[in-house]
Amino acid sequence: MKIKVQNIDGTAVKGADIELSDDVFGIEPRADILHRVVTWQLENRRGTARPTRERSDVARTGKKFGKQKGGGTARHGDRAAPIFIGGGKAHGARKRDFEQSLNKKIRALGLKMALSSKAKDGLVVVDTLELAEAKTKVLKGHLAKAGFAGKVLVIDGEQVDAGFKKAAGNLPGINVMPAMGANVYDILNHDTLVLTKAAVEKLEARFNG
Repeated sequence: MKIKVQNIDGTAVKGADIELSDDVFGIEPRADILHRVVTWQLENRRGTARPTRERSDVARTGKKFGKQKGGGTARHGDRAAPIFIGGGKAHGARKRDFEQSLNKKIRALGLKMALSSKAKDGLVVVDTLELAEAKTKVLKGHLAKAGFAGKVLVIDGEQVDAGFKKAAGNLPGINVMPAMGANVYDILNHDTLVLTKAAVEKLEARFNG
């Protein structure tokens, strides 16, 4: 699959078409695979639900603190009872872990399908992210000229260009990440995917390696 390479402002780069691997960008997406991977991602982002301390968990003495009879009060055993301040909580929340496991082959296939879905509609390949002026106003003008609309995900190679990252920091709807951070949820959650030539090389090497 051939795609034209352009500059970040939308102008074409002469003679710089790039050949995308069909094994990575030419797979027919499947909703069930993408759903499994996205669910796995979102569930693993959830933190552990913290438990409350019940009667057996609090650090209180287990000694019976009063006489069984003659005290004029109710008969109690130890101070860990839920009715006392500092005692355990009755029927408290239990610890819950939401982490899921997913086969590596399914995760890799899901990422390929996400990239392939954008290759059909919403993929832009740029030569580089280097800016002559690393300023938010300048970058905003470039993106407007290029016609990027909605949420845009920009993926660079080994590291994101420092000037571009700084300029894009205050632009709403523009997110940047290195190729190592590419994931199914973020790709599908944006309207446009912008890859640098370095990012394409990294992503293809990630699967061919």
